[in-house]
Amino acid sequence: MENDKGVLVELYVPRKCSATNRIIKATDHASVQLNVAQVDESGLAVPGAYNTYALCGFVRQRGEADDSFNRLTQRDGLLKNVWSASR
Repeated sequence: MENDKGVLVELYVPRKCSATNRIIKATDHASVQLNVAQVDESGLAVPGAYNTYALCGFVRQRGEADDSFNRLTQRDGLLKNVWSASR
């Protein structure tokens, strides 16, 4: 919740899973958050610039974390031709 000045006043703001859009509860001890650094043309990390991905324990328990991470990074343009939708 925000106050009149637009400042966040909540003590706890839950995260959402990047792959499934589920809320990650405080008791989900299997969840992870990954920060992937953005790099410049010479391959060096840009200070303070990164993409954040949160994966809930449900995705990791099913063994879908690697596939979901590849899909998300390809969507954001960090990887190319790694993930394809196949049935």
